[in-house]
Amino acid sequence: MADIVDIAVNAGSFSTLVAAVKAAGLVDTLKGTGSFTVFAPTDEAFAKLPKGTVDALLQDIPKLKKILTCHVVSGKVMAADVVKLKSATTVEGEDVKIDASNGVKINNATVTTPDVAADNGVIHIIDTVLISA
Repeated sequence: MADIVDIAVNAGSFSTLVAAVKAAGLVDTLKGTGSFTVFAPTDEAFAKLPKGTVDALLQDIPKLKKILTCHVVSGKVMAADVVKLKSATTVEGEDVKIDASNGVKINNATVTTPDVAADNGVIHIIDTVLISA
């Protein structure tokens, strides 16, 4: 098996996320021993952001790092465990809301593919970037 970063790179649908993780200097962390739960937005999720948002974030590394770490929870939390939770604290320190009443939503993002296993955790693919207002 591969680590979280290698899986994201090889999947082909996370090029924006991978570029952001590299720009923020988080590659070594997410390749580390973990374990991590990553709510990974697809390229389509990033494309839904207002025009220029991604470029602006790539120029503002502290803000980019804050947003990316809002997509990561310490520990390996599989879908069977996620559905029992109402919220989770991210490594950034903010809580994300979990709603499993109709599929699984993390804040306003829908989990489209749960439980992508990695050597150092698990990835849940989401359709929206988690940016708090």
